[in-house]
Amino acid sequence: MTTDLNSTIYNNVKQALVEDIATGDITAELIPATTQATASIICREHATICGRPWVDEVFRQLDASVQLDWKVKEGDQVSPNQELVYIQGLARSLLTGERCAINFLQTLSGTATRCHHYAEQVKQFPVKLLDTRKTLPGLRLAQKYAVKTGGCFNHRIGLFDAFLIKENHIAACGGIAKAITAARTIAPSKPIEVEVENIEEFKEARHAGADSIMLDNFPLPLLLETVSLNHQLGNPAPKLEASGGITDATLADIAATGVDYISIGTLTKDCRAVDLSMRLL
Repeated sequence: MTTDLNSTIYNNVKQALVEDIATGDITAELIPATTQATASIICREHATICGRPWVDEVFRQLDASVQLDWKVKEGDQVSPNQELVYIQGLARSLLTGERCAINFLQTLSGTATRCHHYAEQVKQFPVKLLDTRKTLPGLRLAQKYAVKTGGCFNHRIGLFDAFLIKENHIAACGGIAKAITAARTIAPSKPIEVEVENIEEFKEARHAGADSIMLDNFPLPLLLETVSLNHQLGNPAPKLEASGGITDATLADIAATGVDYISIGTLTKDCRAVDLSMRLL
């Protein structure tokens, strides 16, 4: 994933700069071309910082002579009005790159901050919190990187690296067992997860050999019953993943049921950007 991420960072930044600058930053041209400046990016709230590689890449592509002196590491917890990075170089370059750099940093820090918030609530349990494919278009790997920075874990990256057999797939295939059999034929090495809506479907998916089973919108009593049954039925036992409508109010109780994973779309889908600003010194 490292190579893919490096390529993603480069392409994310290239597209963002083209989108923002196009034929040129006409406002920056008000400043003499040789004017030097120093600026700092400040965080205005409590946050988990994420996105340094994207900020570095913005200024590398824009003007490689710009120097960045980071005061925080990826994943650091910061306080309101804390300075994150000092940037020195041509004033035009600093101002032209400001918005793109901050857009990446505030968005990915927002994702990491939300993930840290959820991870802290279940740190006493062995459960892993997973992201989903509910990501901003074009920022899939960036947000999944931020999820890990915030202390949570990645589910599949896309439609290519694992099977997730849902209700419509099951209906189109003619049943859970048929869908799993077909999956084993198509890609024998790929993990197979099946989404189920009741305990009978769980039993069918388990019997058919699913690697993991997503328990969709199971109420707490049913989650407890299913976890217990999964142990009683012996090995090989599929991993169990709770999903659907997970909130701050329900997260810890769900983690306490003994499920292996909890997938939460809001880790990436409903993130609010962290409040950042850049000021010339």
